[in-house]
Amino acid sequence: MLTYEECLDMCDLTADEVDAIAEHEHMDPMIALALGQYMINHDGEQKIKSIILDDIHKAQRDGNRSHELLLQKVLEHFIATHPEHSTRAAAAA
Repeated sequence: MLTYEECLDMCDLTADEVDAIAEHEHMDPMIALALGQYMINHDGEQKIKSIILDDIHKAQRDGNRSHELLLQKVLEHFIATHPEHSTRAAAAA
């Protein structure tokens, strides 16, 4: 059986990105990892970006500034490492 760390090593997401999906969807990180990888492989980058933005807004509403700042860095990294969604969006326009 594969461990979470082994699966994460094979995934196109970071642990923080997976954690953001798990937080938003209220699911176990292993399931979030599988969901996130599925979305990456099926043009779901925009949905992942939206999930992270939702998490940022929730942290703002909760007054959790440290979590908000962490999620901002997660979003910046995600956009930098997954520019495909902006390329596809520009091509569709």
